[in-house]
Amino acid sequence: MQIHAIKARVSGRVQGVWYRRATQERARQAGVTGYAINLADGRVEVLLCGAREDVEAVTVWLWQGPPNAEVTSVESEEIALAEGEAPGAFTTG
Repeated sequence: MQIHAIKARVSGRVQGVWYRRATQERARQAGVTGYAINLADGRVEVLLCGAREDVEAVTVWLWQGPPNAEVTSVESEEIALAEGEAPGAFTTG
C-alpha cells in the first residue's frame, strides 16, 4: 500500500474543545496514523498518513471537528514521506 500524507493547519475555535482527541478517534477509526498538536498561534496542526481514500475522508472531517469546535479554515498540503517515515500510530501532543 502506498502511503498518502497530508499536513493540515486548522484555524478557528479548535483548542480547548477536544479537537485533537476527536481527530485522533476519527483517524484511528479510518486506520490513519499521524498526529494532532496545538500550535502557539491557536491553530491545530494535523498530520494524516495512510491510504488515500482514508486520509481524504479524515481531511474532509477536519472542517467539522467535534461539537464545540468552530472551524474557520483548513489549510492542507500533500507531503512526501520516505519509506518508513509514516508514524505507526496517531498521537496527540
